[in-house]
Amino acid sequence: MSTGTDFYADPSETSEGRVFTVTGQDWDEIASGLGEGDAAERVVVNMGPQHPSTHGVLRLILEIEGETVTEARCGIGYLHTGIEKNMEYRTWTQGVTFCTRMDYLSPFFNEMSYVLGVERLLDIEDDIPEKAQVMRVLLMELNRISSHLVCIATGGMEIGALTVMTIGFRERELVLDLFELITGLRMNHAFIRPGGVAQDLPPGALDEIRSFVALMKKRLPEYAALCNANPIFKARLENVGHLDLEGCMALGLTGPVLRSTGYGFDLRKAQPYSGYETYDFDVQTWDTADSYGRFRVRLNEMWESLKIIEQAADRLARLEGAPVMVADKKIAWPSQLSIGSDG
Repeated sequence: MSTGTDFYADPSETSEGRVFTVTGQDWDEIASGLGEGDAAERVVVNMGPQHPSTHGVLRLILEIEGETVTEARCGIGYLHTGIEKNMEYRTWTQGVTFCTRMDYLSPFFNEMSYVLGVERLLDIEDDIPEKAQVMRVLLMELNRISSHLVCIATGGMEIGALTVMTIGFRERELVLDLFELITGLRMNHAFIRPGGVAQDLPPGALDEIRSFVALMKKRLPEYAALCNANPIFKARLENVGHLDLEGCMALGLTGPVLRSTGYGFDLRKAQPYSGYETYDFDVQTWDTADSYGRFRVRLNEMWESLKIIEQAADRLARLEGAPVMVADKKIAWPSQLSIGSDG
């Protein structure tokens, strides 16, 4: 049992030892701090950690006046799973299986950021086969589309635009079908690995990808018709959640949130990786710095992702039969695994 200043339980000790509890989370402070004169108009709402609107285990303590959130405090950490500690006891390749679960809506970006770091440590950045780099770009752009679709769909659901939710998940299902075709899994793929990717494209994958691009070009205008031209949808998002460039810099925010302020920063252009500098695409920005601007950036970025996917598909057609993993057997898995009589 832990004693003295030793705050950690002994090995295999799971039910005894010093117990730490976390309570409060500023609830009492906020509730008791409401002004006496206008307390009737202001309400404190405890939202989460399990709530259909959070899309993740998060606790929000909201002070609301009408439909306006005047103050918000969040409690995070409910999804802590000890990923970093678990990865200390795994190989470089096994670590990918943990990274892919950090954000299940964009697993390939998690895998890629981890793998890029590992490859730099191993000094094999220049040894990655061209086809593996193209496949990585292809998967990330497909993933960008699926992630943006979930954001738009769930956002529409929260403001009552259920049709937006329906068509958003309709298109995302098509992307997940492609993921399953290429990697064998719809989510948590662990497909991008140090040295390349797990395996080559299956037969017929490029035809399916091109069919998806053609279909998305027909369906994306539906979002413009349902959202951009919808006065209720715009009224719910315009001038809501304002976060300007200064606020983004102070909070370290990037991606569509940053680009919605009009600042066209994109790592694919600023610090290219996996050959992004060789693809033709434009960085999408908006200048309203609100929820509507973030929606428009994501919608426009899906068009750019389709352009990149088309270019990647053309390159993959020319690279048929090319390797997708480095030749170093200390890094790459064997191309064929055999099981002996001893198992």
